[in-house]
Amino acid sequence: MTDALIVVALLLVAGAATAAVLNRDPVRQALVLSFLGLSLALLFTFLQAPDVALSQLAVGSAVTPLMILLTVRKVRRRPGSDDGADKPAGRGR
Repeated sequence: MTDALIVVALLLVAGAATAAVLNRDPVRQALVLSFLGLSLALLFTFLQAPDVALSQLAVGSAVTPLMILLTVRKVRRRPGSDDGADKPAGRGR
């Protein structure tokens, strides 16, 4: 029974990793990367490594995709829509 679960988890990991590589949109990549982290955490749980599974769940499923999404948001911002950090200081101009 556990061998079948490990095989299913490995197939999920392989499918999610392939989908992450084939996606060209960074937002979709981040979402697929989150699913990849979940499937890896599931695989580690089946392999009886709960500490690694919890770490993978936190970092691979939440922190890394969040950092990617925040980075994409920052990069895609238009130059004129910034908060005024690159404008010269002045009084009400």
